Amino acid sequence: MDLDPDDIFRDDEDDPDSEVFQERDSSKEFVVYLIDASPKMFSVTCPAGDQKDETHFHIALDCVSQSLKTQVINRSYDEVAICFFNTREKKNLQDLNGVFVFNVAEREYLDRPTARLIKEFDMIEESFAKNIGSQYGIISGTRENSLYNALWVAQALLRKGSAKTIDKRILLFTNEDDPFGSIKGATKLDMTRTTLQRAKDAEDLGISIELLPLSRPDEEFNVSLFYADLIGLEGEDLAQFIPSAGNKLEDMKDQLRKRMFTKRIVKRITFAIVGGLSIELNTYALIRPTLPGVITWLDSVTNRPLKTERTFICADTGALVQESSKRFHPYKNKNITFSMEELAEIKRVSKGHLRLLGFKPLSCLKDYHNLKPSTFVYPTDEEVIGSTCIFIALHRSMLQLKRFAVAFYGSSSRPQLVALIAQDEIIRSGGQIEPPGMHLIYLPYSDDIRHVEENFLEPNFSTTQATDDQIKKAAAVIKRIDLKDFSVCQFANPTLQRHYSVLQALALEEDEIPEIKDETVPDEEGMARPGVVRALEEFKNSVYGENYNEESDLAGDGKSTDTSRKRKTISENAAKESSNYDWGELADSGKLKDLTVMELKYYLTAHNLPVSGKKEALISRILTHMGK
Repeated sequence: MDLDPDDIFRDDEDDPDSEVFQERDSSKEFVVYLIDASPKMFSVTCPAGDQKDETHFHIALDCVSQSLKTQVINRSYDEVAICFFNTREKKNLQDLNGVFVFNVAEREYLDRPTARLIKEFDMIEESFAKNIGSQYGIISGTRENSLYNALWVAQALLRKGSAKTIDKRILLFTNEDDPFGSIKGATKLDMTRTTLQRAKDAEDLGISIELLPLSRPDEEFNVSLFYADLIGLEGEDLAQFIPSAGNKLEDMKDQLRKRMFTKRIVKRITFAIVGGLSIELNTYALIRPTLPGVITWLDSVTNRPLKTERTFICADTGALVQESSKRFHPYKNKNITFSMEELAEIKRVSKGHLRLLGFKPLSCLKDYHNLKPSTFVYPTDEEVIGSTCIFIALHRSMLQLKRFAVAFYGSSSRPQLVALIAQDEIIRSGGQIEPPGMHLIYLPYSDDIRHVEENFLEPNFSTTQATDDQIKKAAAVIKRIDLKDFSVCQFANPTLQRHYSVLQALALEEDEIPEIKDETVPDEEGMARPGVVRALEEFKNSVYGENYNEESDLAGDGKSTDTSRKRKTISENAAKESSNYDWGELADSGKLKDLTVMELKYYLTAHNLPVSGKKEALISRILTHMGK
């Protein structure tokens, strides 16, 4: 049976029969970028490596720009808004002073990022002083409070959608740790109170506020002065905030082009245990493949996505007809009709619930039973109170008795047996490494398991066994080149990275495609370390001997040896012919161009250089090798 890779990794969310497939809002995230545009953001500079110093305002813009570019790939259904505060001009639906919402034509204030938005945002710094302007929006002797206004505008932008299904966030960029520092007395207390209350109102609506502080060169950002109360920091979280915020800022500047799937609920299922006793479980997809986005067909004139519609045309009259609501099946010279509802009920094998069948020892579960990536399940009390208590009791019993549960699960199109394996919580260094819960393993059908075909060798054929010394030397090599704390997340797919880079260059009309670093190529510098080289040499000597010659000792039926012998003969002849020329004199006098291609190839072959290309390429290769 051929397996479809997309189907193997697909979870229930990708199943058109699933209710979650029609509720994409559950995977959405709404973000408002709040950028401080006060004069201090422009005057305070910070070192930027070998380049000139950069303002904090430039760093904030760069972070948002990189985030927008990667968001198109990472989370294509998320929506964003960009808002500046402490500005001279104002542009917002509430008509509040000191707040400017940046946007482009044919786009709502809170919407999915577009190529036009990214292109114009990348050029905003050049025209910011002229078109928007910077000024302090919190001034002594007045009641103006630009930070309060900015939180109000951001909260209004995030009213769209339900907080139960959509993650809503406000990302605040600033280098001013005490926005009311220039105000004294009762006015400062009143502004502080009203601003904190505005943040509390946003939190009550399900909106989280995240601070990205920009520390000045001579003074670290003191979050305790005001923002600790704004975002609710205290105790150990307050002490660790600045280092973690710095890491988050670096991550935003150096985001990788990759599809990101947040840890979210894929589907909520009912687990029927026995005799009408059922609990509710949340399912999570732990692993997914990284694939390019699906192709979207666009209209050639409007560039809008095309919508596919199906219509039926009468073969006799050519008129449009509605799709028939009945189906039929011939039986005993009669057509038995079915409605669509009846046909769907006939085809339905399961309602998507998980039904317990029994338990078996863990020894009965084999590695090859894991047909596709598992699903992690965890209880929830939102619909059925007491689900967590029952789940914990079942979880503890399975761990103690070393049993796994066999259950029936599946949609109408894919019914199957599954195994539920309890996983205990793992805690190291005060942090959780693995959460408690169960893994739902999709068990294969009998024809999904293929038995290994035994390769029968010839009667007189003897297999060479490795000696203890060879095994020891091989273990030393593996130890030398072993990657510490290896994770698949450390390496990016270079093909996908280039694919996304080309898409970005086309969408933003960039002249050059960003250079992509291939992290999958061998680490030549690491392999050249003395310890690795010595271990490899000792392993080679233990297997082949010290006098091993790769050219003359190739394995095979003799053809490879003949080829190597011919190649060696050609190289010797080329070296002999090359010695008849004074290549240094020819290069200095510019007479290499007077030689024939065959004569130039004498030098290249004698020095194991490529001989392909035109005459100019050969001459250039020779000069490069000679250091001319």
